[in-house]
Amino acid sequence: MILSVLIFSSILISKAGYRFGLPSLLLFLVAGMLFGVDGLGLQFNDVKQAQFIGMCSLCIILFSGGMETKIKEIRPVLAPGMMLSTLGVVLTTVFTGLFIFLLSIWDRCPISLPLVTCLLLAATMSSTDSASVFNILRNSKMRLKNNLQPMLELESGSNDPMAYILTIILIQLANTLTGDAAAGDLDSWTVAGNAFKTLFLQFGVGILGGIVYGFASVWFLRRVNLNNAPLYAILLLSVMFFSYTTTTYLSGNGYLAVYLAGIIIGNKSIPYRKDILSFFDGMTWLVQIFMFLILGLLVNPHEMLKTGPVALLIGIFMILVARPLSVFISLAPFRKISTASKSFISWVGLRGAAPILFATYPVVENVEGADLIFNIVFFITLLSLVIQGSSITGSARLLKLNEDMPEEENTFGVEVPEEAGKLAEITLTEESLLHGNTLKELKLPEGMLVMMIKREDKFIVPNGSVELRAGDRLLIISDHENNS
Repeated sequence: MILSVLIFSSILISKAGYRFGLPSLLLFLVAGMLFGVDGLGLQFNDVKQAQFIGMCSLCIILFSGGMETKIKEIRPVLAPGMMLSTLGVVLTTVFTGLFIFLLSIWDRCPISLPLVTCLLLAATMSSTDSASVFNILRNSKMRLKNNLQPMLELESGSNDPMAYILTIILIQLANTLTGDAAAGDLDSWTVAGNAFKTLFLQFGVGILGGIVYGFASVWFLRRVNLNNAPLYAILLLSVMFFSYTTTTYLSGNGYLAVYLAGIIIGNKSIPYRKDILSFFDGMTWLVQIFMFLILGLLVNPHEMLKTGPVALLIGIFMILVARPLSVFISLAPFRKISTASKSFISWVGLRGAAPILFATYPVVENVEGADLIFNIVFFITLLSLVIQGSSITGSARLLKLNEDMPEEENTFGVEVPEEAGKLAEITLTEESLLHGNTLKELKLPEGMLVMMIKREDKFIVPNGSVELRAGDRLLIISDHENNS
């Protein structure tokens, strides 16, 4: 009952906040805080359970984002996107971690953390959040120039694994330093070797797992021949979790495997694609709401506010210094990317649920200063969503990087199996009807057939003698050999 009330209320809150240009995911976080300990008194302090919910949710978000990522769109931006999701994450961690360390050794600063813990804090929030970026960009009703949207989505979908790897390595290092260092048993070569081994296995096994499960899923979906279309989506859901868990069990990065598998499956011919995408779109919204609510319940606002001044300094440094420096250095080899585009990419360094989720790992592993890390990350996430999340469309217009949205496709709401042919929609103009106003006079290329005509709000079943008018919208099916 409580969960149903939470979800229902958070959706109403997000609807009200949308009028003021606030991201809906921010409002889900706020809703969780309003119902929490310092709000209506609902207590939730199980970090491990919140982490489990976040892991499951992030898997679905990454898999769904991967399925909707078109290879032909990301191919031109693959190199800069991967530079941002790897080198960019490392640079953000280094710049931010050093800044936090300088604050720690400042006498007037209320925090005092060793260097490795400062870097760990920076690593947890070094990636842009896929849930926030996917949600805001795809619901902004705005088209970006210079392939910026696929680049940003590729970065946010693929940089979570890098941030996760850095977080795990730095947790191991922090626990090693606090455990064995005092006894004099610390071997720097062993620590470095373990870190390299973790990095190699996370990337190597993660990439291999994603490729294997992606192609295996496509092969199986084409042959399983289920009786009910919704079962295909549920089957994929089980495959997604199986790929995450087995890859993680083999010391690989499960998030990377899930994202790659989603890209492979989404770019192959599979049965009931529209039903599957609709299912995962709904699931993505559900888990986003659930995850942000749970994380909002987990935080104690009065404790978070104690770290507010320090977190504010770190957040401003990340937004105005660390993120832009990382972006400009990472994209320095790509001279064709304009300064305006780099500036916009710098601004869309959104933090969200993923940094908060990664901040639970030090808490679970009992790293010294973990509670401080969690509260600072939560504060900076709120700051990022308020400042950056609510100004993305405005900054794109300011930098003149926005375009008019193309006319919405699939006006007819019709889908055919991919192997049957390709659907297209065209709108007739006066020029189209110069040689006649019937279908038989329209002279379509061979291999193309008009399935339906839409005239204003009416649908017309076509035949050769139907009189066509300018403004009519035609639904056309073409065979695979026709590329017109």
